[in-house]
Amino acid sequence: MVKRQVDDLPDCRGVITRERRLAEMTWLRVGGAAELFFQPADVDDLRAFLKQLDRDISVFVMGVGSNLIVRDGGISGLVVRLGRPFAKISIGNGQVRAGAAALLSRVAQLSAQSGYDLTFLRTIPGTVGGAVRMNAGCYGSSIKDVCRQIHYITRDGESVKMSAEAAGFGYRSSDIPPGAVIVEVTFECPTAADQSKLKIQMEAQIKARNRSQPANMRTAGSTFRNPSGFSSTGREDDTHELKAWKLIDDAGMRGQRRGGAAVSKLHPNFLVNLGDATAAEIEALGEEVRQKVREASGIELEWEIIRVGDKLPHDNDHEMAV
Repeated sequence: MVKRQVDDLPDCRGVITRERRLAEMTWLRVGGAAELFFQPADVDDLRAFLKQLDRDISVFVMGVGSNLIVRDGGISGLVVRLGRPFAKISIGNGQVRAGAAALLSRVAQLSAQSGYDLTFLRTIPGTVGGAVRMNAGCYGSSIKDVCRQIHYITRDGESVKMSAEAAGFGYRSSDIPPGAVIVEVTFECPTAADQSKLKIQMEAQIKARNRSQPANMRTAGSTFRNPSGFSSTGREDDTHELKAWKLIDDAGMRGQRRGGAAVSKLHPNFLVNLGDATAAEIEALGEEVRQKVREASGIELEWEIIRVGDKLPHDNDHEMAV
C-alpha cells in the first residue's frame, strides 16, 4: 500500500482527507477507508492535481456509491469524489449537458421539464459519470443511445473530449481509460415531447420499481449482468427470457443469507445489507450465488456491481466457506 503524508501531495484548492471512511458514502454501508480522499474545487484544480500527482499512486473515482462494494480493508491510493461544482445541468438546443456528479434522477426530471425524453434515467441510481462509464440502461434504452460527447481528465491531467462513437460502449461497459475522471457529458435529445406525459411516465416507472425491487433497503442495485446482454438488433432487450434474477431463483438462492447479508426475497438479483453485514459477507454471498447458478445451469454470472479495495486477512475465511 502506498503511504504518503498529505504534505507530500501537490497543492490544491479542493479538500484532501487522509483515511476517510467510505462505508457511510456507499448505499450498502460497508467498507474500509480511502487512504487519500480528494474533492477537487473545479476542473482546473483536478487537472493540476492529477498532473503533479506521483504516478505510483493509483486513482479511483467514486460517485455516490450506489453500485459499489468497498472491501473492508479500504482503498489504497487516491479516491476522487466530485462535488457540487461538477453537478451542473444545462438544457437547450436539443442537448442536455450534465456534470459527472449530477444525479441521473435529476437529469431525467429537469430534461422532462424542457420536453426532452431521458426518462429511462429516472430509476437508475447514481450519477452521470458512473452511468456513462458502465453504459447504464433500462426500459430498452442505454447511455449509448443518447450520449454524444464525454469530457474527461486523464490520469496525467490532460483534458480530453471523446465522441460517443469512440467510447466503445458495450453491454454495461465502455472503453473510457482506467483512472480517467469524467467531468461532463453531453446528451442529445432532438425530439421534444409532452412534459406532462413524461412526468406521468416517470411516476409509473418509480411505482413499478418500488413494487419489484427492495428500494428502501441497503442495496447496490442489480448485482449481476443479465447473460443475454444484447438482443439480435443490437439494443438491450429487457424482455429476453434469460435473466439473472430467474437463474438465481431457479438455483434456490432467493432469500439466502450469509451473516448480515442476504439475497433479496423480493428481487433475487439484489444483495442487501440487513444491518450489520461486512463487505466480505456480501461479496462471499455473491460468489456463492454465482457458484450455485453455475452448478444449476452451467451459466457463469458476471458481476455488475463494482468491487474495489483490499480484503482484510481474515476475509479469506469467507471465501473458503463458499
